[in-house]
Amino acid sequence: MSISFGGFGFSSHSGHAPSPFDALNGGRLAGSSSSHPLHDVGIEELLKSVDGPISGSITIDGQVRVGDPINGTIDLLAMEAIDARHAYLRLVGLRLVEERKSESHRTGNTTTTESWVEADGSLFVESPFLEPAIPAQMAAGAEFKASFAIPGPPLGPPTAHLGEAIVAWAVEVRFDIPMGADFHLATLLPIEQNPDLLAAGVGDQGGQSMLASMDVGGGTISVQSALPAKPGSSLIVQATWPSAGSGSGRIELHRRSSAPNGVNTVMASWNVTGAELASGAARAELALPADIAPSFDGANLSLGYIVRVLVDRRFMPDNAIERPVAVV
Repeated sequence: MSISFGGFGFSSHSGHAPSPFDALNGGRLAGSSSSHPLHDVGIEELLKSVDGPISGSITIDGQVRVGDPINGTIDLLAMEAIDARHAYLRLVGLRLVEERKSESHRTGNTTTTESWVEADGSLFVESPFLEPAIPAQMAAGAEFKASFAIPGPPLGPPTAHLGEAIVAWAVEVRFDIPMGADFHLATLLPIEQNPDLLAAGVGDQGGQSMLASMDVGGGTISVQSALPAKPGSSLIVQATWPSAGSGSGRIELHRRSSAPNGVNTVMASWNVTGAELASGAARAELALPADIAPSFDGANLSLGYIVRVLVDRRFMPDNAIERPVAVV
């Protein structure tokens, strides 16, 4: 006999992210087999900004885009004496993804299978810097202040919340404590996608996602609104496809994610006819959600958006052409 449970049949489960993104480690990073536990987790909730007998702040100057330098200020106070092996400023990048898990239990002739979703993370970037020189030993009450200028990630990826995955960045001061847990002071570093890099063709999506007009499969798909598209805006699309055929058709915006528990879906759809496509009169306004994540590839993840034009054909597969579009 075999029995399956889609939820937590035997025990609770928990997800895990490494320091300094370990503030929520536990049950909030796991859920039932049909769930997306990261959907309701804010990036800011993941960061443990202080860990250890220190206080203070790290301030970032202005907004940072992919490829930009990072400038800021460290203001550190030792709450008690610190005797570390090393102390350094570092840039860290988190890749946190949902994954489907299952486990079978056998009792006598009965095998029971439990399934769940768990979010686990890793640091895909850990870049320490020698400047500014941060003292490894500090007396109780001692203060340290310094400005810094460090390189940002040259190719990204940008900060992104996909729902089923998260890419997050932080700048931290870390004390390497012998025979004990490290101390740290950290701040989130939101990094925006850089349209110039997209236009230059950097990444797997290439510069095609920034083209105003693209010829594909005997047709032309043009984006009349500004690219890259912005969250909360409308993507204005015009399509010309002389060989589309007769019948009803649609212009759609598709989301394509490579995350292990990723969601690939139609985000918006606009009805057109084959006659409109043949004459070049097919036009669509596709609304982008206000919380849409930027298109990117990096950290062994990718998120892309596709404009797909299709015509329904009775008793046959749909006829379709498509092109990528950039969102930032």
